[in-house]
Parts: sequence; structure tokens; C-alpha cells
Amino acid sequence: MSNYVLDTSALLAYIENEDGADEIGTLLMNALDGRDEISILTVSCIEVYYISIQEQGDIIARDRLRLIEDLPIVLEPLDEKLIRTIGDFKATNAMSFADSCIAGLAKFKDAILVHKDPEFEQIEDDVKQYKLKYKKHQG
Repeated sequence: MSNYVLDTSALLAYIENEDGADEIGTLLMNALDGRDEISILTVSCIEVYYISIQEQGDIIARDRLRLIEDLPIVLEPLDEKLIRTIGDFKATNAMSFADSCIAGLAKFKDAILVHKDPEFEQIEDDVKQYKLKYKKHQG
């Protein structure tokens, strides 16, 4: 059994059917069959919710939270050991709070971090990663 942690970028790729959605779908099917475990933190739910409000409104945001609840994903509770791991990770890496939380969970669980976020490249030596195709920035 493999353990995975989904970054918010991976969740949104699946929800919005972006590049990588099929790969996330495969991981979810494996989790449904009991072959893999997929975890997230509450911070990812918060990010999906507020990004969805900003981009598509509160009805879509609430629908997306319900979708996440129905997926074969473990919503990890915060305990003292995980809090310390995340805090140590944030103190020693130049990344956002949310990304530090998500990466800290992956490190804590010795899981593979699934993402589309180049910010995680700085921790490749600390956390196993499954990189989905990055979004092209429009400018």
C-alpha cells in the first residue's frame, strides 16, 4: 500500500478536470479498492473553498466541499506530533503556511506528496513527490 497526500493544487486539478485529473482519479480508485491511502488536511479544504468562492461563487464552493467529503480521502486530525512536524517544517523552509502544513503532513506520514506547485521543488530531498504537470502562468 502506498500513502499519498494531496496538495490543494492536486485536489483542484481533479475537481476542475485539469491536466492531472486522470492521474488523481486513478489514485482515488486505488484508494477505493484499499490499495492506497490518500490524506489531506483541513487547510486544503479551506483553500479549495475560498479559491472556489473567488473564482465561481459560494454555491460552487459548498458543492466542492461536499464532493471532497465523498471522496475516499482521509481528513487527518491535528495532534501534537503532527503540529510539531508542521511547525518545524515551516520554521526551516521558505514556503507558504498552507504548503508547509501539507508538506509537513507528507513528511510525517512518509507519504508521497501529489501536487502541481513548483514551490515544493525546494523540499525534494525531504519529501517524496509525485509532480503533476504544472499550470502555465498567463501574463
